[in-house]
Amino acid sequence: MAENTTLSERNNITNQESGAFKRKGDNNTEKESPNKKRKSIDDDKSRRKSSPERKERKKEKKSKRTKDEKHKSKPSKTNLKKEVDDSFYEEDIVPVQDPKVDKSRICPYLDTINRSVLDFDFEKLCSVSLSHINVYACLVCGKYFQGRGNKSHAYTHSVQESHHVFLNLATHKFYCLPDNYEIIDSSLEDIIYVLNPTFTTNLISQFDGTSKMSRAYDGTTYLPGIVGLNNIKANDYCNVILHALSHVTPLRNYFLQESNYKGIKRPPGDQMFLVVQRFGELLRKLWNPRNFKAHVSPHEMLQSVVLCSKKRFQITSQGDALEFMSWFLNALHGALNGTRKLASSIINKTFRGKMRVFSRKVPPLEMAEHEKQKLLLTEEYQEVVEEIPWLYLTCDLPPQPLYPDELQENIIPQVPFHNILAKFNGVYEKEYKTHKDSTLKRFELTKLPPYIIVYIKRFTKNFFVQEKNPTIVNFPIKNIDFGDLLPAEVRARHKYTTYDLMANVVHDGEPGAGKGTYRTHILHKGSGKWYELQDLHVADILPQMITLSESYIQIFELRTDIPNLSYSPTPASGTQHTTVPADKTVNQTVTHAGPHLPAGLGQTGAGNQDDDMDTGE
Repeated sequence: MAENTTLSERNNITNQESGAFKRKGDNNTEKESPNKKRKSIDDDKSRRKSSPERKERKKEKKSKRTKDEKHKSKPSKTNLKKEVDDSFYEEDIVPVQDPKVDKSRICPYLDTINRSVLDFDFEKLCSVSLSHINVYACLVCGKYFQGRGNKSHAYTHSVQESHHVFLNLATHKFYCLPDNYEIIDSSLEDIIYVLNPTFTTNLISQFDGTSKMSRAYDGTTYLPGIVGLNNIKANDYCNVILHALSHVTPLRNYFLQESNYKGIKRPPGDQMFLVVQRFGELLRKLWNPRNFKAHVSPHEMLQSVVLCSKKRFQITSQGDALEFMSWFLNALHGALNGTRKLASSIINKTFRGKMRVFSRKVPPLEMAEHEKQKLLLTEEYQEVVEEIPWLYLTCDLPPQPLYPDELQENIIPQVPFHNILAKFNGVYEKEYKTHKDSTLKRFELTKLPPYIIVYIKRFTKNFFVQEKNPTIVNFPIKNIDFGDLLPAEVRARHKYTTYDLMANVVHDGEPGAGKGTYRTHILHKGSGKWYELQDLHVADILPQMITLSESYIQIFELRTDIPNLSYSPTPASGTQHTTVPADKTVNQTVTHAGPHLPAGLGQTGAGNQDDDMDTGE
């Protein structure tokens, strides 16, 4: 068998070798006859040239080329527009590179970010050009620069200072310059949250029920909401109002979620809506549990106030806290498309109440008695009743003593809180004098809002100077029943009438422009503790010390756990309810004592006759 296999293998090998030799021989024969090859190629070319089909194909191709050239020589209108548009915008495109910016999850410069210098509270302006368009924040030094192109200020800063990581303040995207690629890294989310904090409904509901402390980047601890506000120069009168309003629960919950007011339609060019946007941003920063620092600067908020109030309220000069509060609340109400209806805006729902004003003219004192009787019978001297909305209650203080006591010491008088509130019980009458005549007015509350603002009138103006009344008001902090001021039929319509103090604004020092300072006392509901805030100073305080201060503005919150015992959903039998709609007559005639108020706004302020009824401009 072995011999047979070897013979067959040998035959196969010989056959393969013979085939190989044949192929080599063929190649050799081809190489040896190149003239035959050239002749065959020339014959093929001559056949192709002489074929009529080939000639027809060439003619068709030439005709198509001429048509295409004519079509190109006459461009269409649309092509002309495209060419003009492209040439117009070629120079304005910044950066000149490919619009598709590269993205990278690996950046070697992330360790250069310095979170301790980042401050997003100031106005978003380029530090070189002062432009607010396309502004980037350098995350190494904290400065703002414009643009990202090769000739922009941010690009120049990155090359000169070797600062490479930037944040677009509008799109919240991170970029590395001068390489110009977008950085995608989850470790940078804390910076975006400080720039624009967002709150869920669940998180907002937990603020009033927790006393959990937050830790800033520098290690200081703070309570969300109990955060100092920077005093730029003389804006403490604004800071105390912003602090107090930031703890009004419905107002806070509304502005913490930007979706509540972002879709409100406003006329083009309306500046007042800027106050709404800036106030929402400030509240979100005050209640941010992940701040890098334990204080906030209201710079952008105050810039919008100066702009929208037409420089009525300044950052550089001291102002009146009440005037600012009344203007600010009415500005928010108007910017949110508020009307006279109580449910038209969050401001009306929270603070707006109603009252009846009874007014009658008083005859001159020098007039004879029989002439006075004749005047009292005329229509002009009849009692006039009107129902108006109010935003705060103005309480008058008793005059301070003119002479010191027997020890030659000035006595600071004290007055109970219910004495100054008696002005609104519908019985107490107050005389208001003008250069023409005098009018007696009494006030009767007809609707209590969820939050009541009480203004204690401490400043009076005479012909020479402004004086301050230092009388101490002894007010309780809890369980104040405002139902005692209501008539019986009105009180029966209120399910709850008990209030607690939640904010107290104090004025210290002398009256007058540029004098005195403001501080505020705030109740933190989660911990149940009172805190004193004066600009950046934050400290806890005993409730007993609050009543010893010269209170100027107070905010009371309705308690829903103490029901009104006089409440009856339906009118009781045998009782008559007299509801006086606005602009209707009672007794004989009704006229408006002052100008008709526009929707939701008043024309009165501190020091006017009608400052008990409404506020602001």
